[in-house]
Amino acid sequence: MVAKMLKNNQLENESKDGKGFRFANDTPSLVESFRSVPVPRNGKFLSRFFAFLGPGFLVSVGYMDPGNWATSIAGGSEFGYTLLAAVLVSSFMAILLQALCARFAIATGRDLAQACRDDYSKPVSFILWVLAELAIIATDLAEVIGTAIGLQLLFGLPLIWGVVITAFDVFLILWLQSKGFRYLEAFIATLILVIAGCFVGQLILVQPSMAGIVSGFLPSPEIVTDQRMLYLALGILGATVMPHNLYLHTGIVQTRAYDLDEKGKKDAIKFASLDSTFALGFALLVNASILILAAAAFYETGQGVVDDLTEAHALLAPLLGAAIAPILFAVALLASGLASTVTATMAGQIVMEGFLRIRLPLYARRLLTREVAIFPAVIMIYMFGEKGATELLILSQVVLSLQLPFAVVPLVMFSMDRKKMGAFRAPAWMLILAIAIAVLVIALNTKLLYDFTTTAF
Repeated sequence: MVAKMLKNNQLENESKDGKGFRFANDTPSLVESFRSVPVPRNGKFLSRFFAFLGPGFLVSVGYMDPGNWATSIAGGSEFGYTLLAAVLVSSFMAILLQALCARFAIATGRDLAQACRDDYSKPVSFILWVLAELAIIATDLAEVIGTAIGLQLLFGLPLIWGVVITAFDVFLILWLQSKGFRYLEAFIATLILVIAGCFVGQLILVQPSMAGIVSGFLPSPEIVTDQRMLYLALGILGATVMPHNLYLHTGIVQTRAYDLDEKGKKDAIKFASLDSTFALGFALLVNASILILAAAAFYETGQGVVDDLTEAHALLAPLLGAAIAPILFAVALLASGLASTVTATMAGQIVMEGFLRIRLPLYARRLLTREVAIFPAVIMIYMFGEKGATELLILSQVVLSLQLPFAVVPLVMFSMDRKKMGAFRAPAWMLILAIAIAVLVIALNTKLLYDFTTTAF
């Protein structure tokens, strides 16, 4: 079955010339799930949309992972609703970039890692691979710490033991993938609904200021001029527009068995873009809820800066007057860690296979990534306790933001290439916005590095 699909994909792309698209000696992204989800050729809009619904939710997990929690809680408790503008802008950037990912993957049949290897020299490709792996490790680090804190809050498990236990979630991933890609998507969607339900319950209890929320969504110059606010805003950006998600989306969208003619690809681009936009719009609500909860529960009550997830959990019950509030918080955090661990593994698989053409067994890939993430987490927890774990969470998100240009710029460049994209090249307005996003990300990261350098020296 897989061999037949590979052959069909190869025949479809062998006629393309120019750089890239070397299918004759290559395998598609996530070959075990490639074109495994059937898509109806005709039928009602909803039935066809449902066939594409799923990859967007896998991508959206990265926008509500434990690293996002740390930056949003720190930002909300320190600056109130002000950084909601950063959440909103980051989400709009993510929606556009992920739509661009879906369009690129469907138009070319390549994931972003494969395209980089096709087009760039070996040294450049190697550097991009290293940066992509570092981004995945930073992502996994946030998941390790977040899951461990969730286990501690719910079951009283020591933090270090929780970190070690996270290495065994590989078996959950293996079991889900053996069931089929749709089961994996259903599992992730269920966890997202659990997270959303928990935050709805907490927001009902905290009753935030509607006027504060509305004003918070309006951008403030302070976000750029205040170094601490910029640091947290970039942390939110790194936790929202995540480098590994760009690689991930270009791979998993190809799990759909859409028609490979021009009409089939146009329909696939339309439905895949709707899928990601719908899922990321839902993720925006969850992201905003985290910051709103922190602003209402900690900033407005004069509690002061709360940049520790355990401290936030402990304060919720006395502040909100309900014993269920911290339980909802812990359940949502654990669900967030479990969900994001699946997508980081898949992104790692896409990156390694795409850049290096190395296929590792899934359990080996998972254990390798997780062990690298566990080591710094254990050291920081041992040396600095839970405070060190939360600081490491925020730092990991800033690291992701600094690495983001090295994924965004290739994506934008490939998407602008008429030879690659052909009739499926994005409209001019979309490409202009994508270029503006790339410039903005680079400019903000440059300013952050400049501020740190001048402060340090």
